[in-house]
Amino acid sequence: MKEKYYITTPIYYPSGNLHIGHCYCTVAADAIARYKRLKGYDVMFLTGTDEHGQKIQDKAKAANVTPQEYVDNIVSGIKQLWKDLDISNDDFIRTTEERHMEVVQKIFRKLYEQGDIYKGEYEGKYCTPCESFWTDTQLVDGKCPDCGREVKLVKEESYFFKLSKYQDRLVKYLEEHPDFIQPESRKNEMINNFIKPGLEDLCVSRTTFDWGIPVDFDPKHVVYVWLDALTNYITALGYMTDNDEKFKKFWPADLHLVGKEIVRFHTIIWPIMLMALDLPLPKQVFGHGWLVINGGQKIGKSFGNYVPPQEYIEKYSLDAVRYFLLREVPFGSDGNFTEEALVNRSNADLANDLGNLLSRTVAMIEKYFAGEVPAIGKEGEYEKELKDTIQKAICEVENNMDKLEISKALESIWSIVTRANKYIDETTPWALAKDDSRKDELQTVMYYLAETLRIISVLLQPFLTRTPQKMWEQLGIHNHTAWEDAKTFGLLEVGTKVKKGENLFQRIDEVKVTVKEEEKDKEEKITIDYLDKVKLKVAKILEAEKVEGSDKLLKLKVSLKNEERQIVAGLQKYYKPEELVGKKVVIVANLKPAKLKGIESQGIVLAAGDGDIVKVLIVDDEVEEGELVH
Repeated sequence: MKEKYYITTPIYYPSGNLHIGHCYCTVAADAIARYKRLKGYDVMFLTGTDEHGQKIQDKAKAANVTPQEYVDNIVSGIKQLWKDLDISNDDFIRTTEERHMEVVQKIFRKLYEQGDIYKGEYEGKYCTPCESFWTDTQLVDGKCPDCGREVKLVKEESYFFKLSKYQDRLVKYLEEHPDFIQPESRKNEMINNFIKPGLEDLCVSRTTFDWGIPVDFDPKHVVYVWLDALTNYITALGYMTDNDEKFKKFWPADLHLVGKEIVRFHTIIWPIMLMALDLPLPKQVFGHGWLVINGGQKIGKSFGNYVPPQEYIEKYSLDAVRYFLLREVPFGSDGNFTEEALVNRSNADLANDLGNLLSRTVAMIEKYFAGEVPAIGKEGEYEKELKDTIQKAICEVENNMDKLEISKALESIWSIVTRANKYIDETTPWALAKDDSRKDELQTVMYYLAETLRIISVLLQPFLTRTPQKMWEQLGIHNHTAWEDAKTFGLLEVGTKVKKGENLFQRIDEVKVTVKEEEKDKEEKITIDYLDKVKLKVAKILEAEKVEGSDKLLKLKVSLKNEERQIVAGLQKYYKPEELVGKKVVIVANLKPAKLKGIESQGIVLAAGDGDIVKVLIVDDEVEEGELVH
């Protein structure tokens, strides 16, 4: 029977589009899940979305849609992003699903009936974006310690969960399970900053908004975020249902992988909830750092540095992005993200080291042995050193992955890549090929290089999802790609036909940074002369239709009174085509034409919004089309 492994990421709050920092956690979890599957584990990998709360309700109202419509739209984008990143999650839980909501109501009732939840009145400082209550001592300069935003005084009837009742039991558990919170710095922070000062009972219901799971025995209350959100880890497994086979099989979780900003909820509130439910605690909570920009700035639209992660994938390839996220940052620490760093990593490690190793090897086998992998001839000291490097690296990869040191695992794989490139320089196969008496040495070199590349391709599978297959295609490999096959040198069959293909990774000679560093911290000032060059005109939309093959673009036919133009605009997410027909809008009329999806666009329609809510600028009917905007 396979050993089970249950890994989770946080369920993401769909108040806006996810950025590259969010991808960091999920790509890391995916690498761990893929590694465990390759090692023979029966893996359950869960991710999802936390969709209730006041912030969602407020944003939906501003967008003039229902909260459910609002989250449905954003969640579809999150699912697509995970698909674009090749995330191999086994389930995706939404807190608006019946399977989740029904169990949350049962949990709330159970805790109430056993006396762990009671009704009272709450008065305290509340941060709406973080969905968190804070005491005066926890505030920093009177503001939320997590996001730095203003808090407001909230007073309302609420139900409370008795965190304080379980404080001593939690402290005892942490003492007896020193690896429960990792890294060590996170554990010290939780104990010293939150547990030792004393735990206050937790507000677990709200009455000032209604977008949430109703308390079934007191429906004017909705279940507040943390009791709702945290329980996803067991509701997704069928806890408290007739179909609880997954719960019996996979709980307790082996690893909750979370951002450092929510370690507190996962290592204090969640364990106490489980204790109250008489359930075992997860084996480990690992709080990773943030991916930041400019050495400290968080990523987000409010910081002016948001770029859709798909843009990085399209520009640099999926595996280049995955490799950077997993290799650049020691897992657990904050990491600095720049496109220049991504390009440098891709060029040095992927294009130069790995790509050239494969390209040179296949080319030489084609040139010297008609494209067939030769049998091993004479072996010597260089071959022994290469084998030793491989065996040592495989042990290091496994040890590092078991310790969640993903960056070090990749570093160990690259020690093989580096040693193989050095092996070429040491053996000089081009010189061996000129001497018929040394053909057996040349055979050995070619076999060793091809077999080393097979082993590298096997080891890369948890991290780079497209590259191993591309390597197998060029090396002619159809078997011996299981994880354990990497531990046996010599499985590549003699006579295997290789075939040179495209470069694994294209070298990127010019970095076209999507968000210019100098524009992040300050807006560029322009003169009135510069503004005069931009011609804004009123245009009436005559026709609108979706662009085939795109889920973002609309093709518009507009009238400027004396002429008609075609404009391609990224408005499909925000408008149905028929909603725009007849509207008078503002366009940039003297923009140089450009092609989008092969369609010429003769201008830009002005719109405003934050990416979640976008509206075109509508002009009164009294203003004639073709008029200049002053």
